[in-house]
Amino acid sequence: MEPNCLSKLGLGTAQFGLDYPHTDTRGRPPEAEVGDILQMAARARVPLLDATVAFGTAERALGAAMPRPNPFRVVVKTARCDRGPDFVEAEARASLERLGVGNAYAIVVQSAGDLLGPHGQAMWDRLKLLRDEGLFDRIGVSLYASDDPTGVVRRFKPDIVQAPASLLDQRLLVSGELARLAELGVEVHLRSIFLQGLLFLPPDRVPAELRGASGRLSRVRRMIAEGRSDPLQAALGFALSRPEAASVIVGVSTAAELAAVMAAAQTPPPDLDWDDMAMDDPAALDAHRW
Repeated sequence: MEPNCLSKLGLGTAQFGLDYPHTDTRGRPPEAEVGDILQMAARARVPLLDATVAFGTAERALGAAMPRPNPFRVVVKTARCDRGPDFVEAEARASLERLGVGNAYAIVVQSAGDLLGPHGQAMWDRLKLLRDEGLFDRIGVSLYASDDPTGVVRRFKPDIVQAPASLLDQRLLVSGELARLAELGVEVHLRSIFLQGLLFLPPDRVPAELRGASGRLSRVRRMIAEGRSDPLQAALGFALSRPEAASVIVGVSTAAELAAVMAAAQTPPPDLDWDDMAMDDPAALDAHRW
């Protein structure tokens, strides 16, 4: 692992929940909490901000909380492409405006299915034009294990691929797909490294579709405890130690959670048998994917 593991972290924003009228347990408005999270990440020099939030109000609130000058490499997602490339371009430009940035590090297509649909090639060609115009440094696509990642990359030649990989879901690592993508010169971002917090849930709160895997989950938790670690350190240690990964995107909803993540990321990875922790139930993993 790198000496400064924070240089490999990316801050996800999907869990900020700014479009919902809630406050956290301390009664603070979401906007104030987001501001604290972004300031903490900026001070720690976390380099990447994955601005995957719902379009509109949430992006404006995120933009309002952004430190100035913006210290992050900002990644945004495309709108769904079923309304054609003109709509995708309009929303991409609107996202930059709402976030208060003139350009962004990357724009990422939400799913390989969008690329392979009837508007996919036209949308991809438009994104390349936006890259050439300087609005985005890179263009990419978000993939799942079932998407034939190598085939998609060879066809469209994205600069970035975002893909799920975790202690529990190691399919793209076992298959060698992520290594092949890295060899092809693609910048790999790992996401869903906590698999929606599955490792942190007590047995009685495991989702119904994964009840059959509860024994496996209990065994993984036991292995982590016997290795004198905890689920957060183990999940981060696994992801950050992957040589294929240029970035590891971690979602948090409070500044306290981010502080815990950063502390765990700077702890030496535990000596665990990573291979023995993988789940081999694609139906269960895909049912719980994010």
